[in-house]
Amino acid sequence: MQANHDHPVRVLIVDDSLVVRDVISELLSQQPGIQVVGTAADPYEARAQIKALRPDVLTLDIEMPRMDGVTFLRNLMRLHPLPVVMLSSLTHDGADITLEALEAGAVDFIAKPGTNSSDRALEHFAQVLQQKVITAAGLHQRLASRARQRSPDAPAQPVSVQGQPAFAFDRNLIAIGASTGGTEALRDLLQALPAEMPPIIVTQHIPAGFSARFAHRLDRSCRLSVKEAESGDILRPGQVYIAPGGQHLRPIRHEGRLCIELDDGAPVNRHKPSVDVMFDALRQLNTTHSALVMLTGMGEDGAEAMTACHQDGLLTIAQDQDSSLVWGMPGAVVNRGGARRVLPLPRIATALVTHCHSNSGGAL
Repeated sequence: MQANHDHPVRVLIVDDSLVVRDVISELLSQQPGIQVVGTAADPYEARAQIKALRPDVLTLDIEMPRMDGVTFLRNLMRLHPLPVVMLSSLTHDGADITLEALEAGAVDFIAKPGTNSSDRALEHFAQVLQQKVITAAGLHQRLASRARQRSPDAPAQPVSVQGQPAFAFDRNLIAIGASTGGTEALRDLLQALPAEMPPIIVTQHIPAGFSARFAHRLDRSCRLSVKEAESGDILRPGQVYIAPGGQHLRPIRHEGRLCIELDDGAPVNRHKPSVDVMFDALRQLNTTHSALVMLTGMGEDGAEAMTACHQDGLLTIAQDQDSSLVWGMPGAVVNRGGARRVLPLPRIATALVTHCHSNSGGAL
């Protein structure tokens, strides 16, 4: 793992716990491409440290005294945009606040390890944190661009098609994969879709415990109905199914109907849920008019299966580089020749609606 910088990534750690600050400092300092330049116990101390030390990245605790992490983050993004990786607790409240932080401008988050975590779990946490920090360091320019492009309080008007012909709901299925930056990209995409859509299945890299809260927040902000997927769910029109954190999602046929099967198998491409697992299962259905979308994300999960689906003739759409927070997963699809269309995020909804209407008479 190498930093794409001429100098080490300069990190400021903000956490009210001295123990956590020491542990995070030690774990990050193990990576030669990272330099911990300072620590702060609260946002006020952090503000002074940012001016004095000019860090490339902040790690920020969600819950802190004197000013909570989200309030500090909003102020930071308004006055001094800086890549921030949030440290979150694995609770329902922690999930809600973390998702709020991503809406406020944090580029990524990582769940804090438990107090009784094994050495192996700590080693994995260290590797993931190091990678997230190095990735975040390259996102200075995209932060300002993303802030200009997005208006969280003004959801997009739903895409419409002239004449509004009826969808053949049993003949269309949409599958979406995403990772880093995907919670916000997915929200923007779903908000732009009308309620009259075929079933949509989603694999977003997200920890167990976060996916239900994520689905709930999307459900409140979209015209589509959004839920965390459950085994046996029948895929219905106007419904979005989010893969639970820690379980793979597969679309299957059961008694002539399209349903969801959840799989507790091993991680694929280091992820569980994995986009490759979902796309592979979709391919096995031998569909002719389904559409696959790859949104922003780090790594290559889903690229191989999406390319195979493209070769089978399915519509494959990759988010373009300029609108992606991290052009890892969509870039891997494009580099393999697996994307029929490469589109900026605001144009993907129109492409999906047009595709579904034009294929409303096809056979699934």
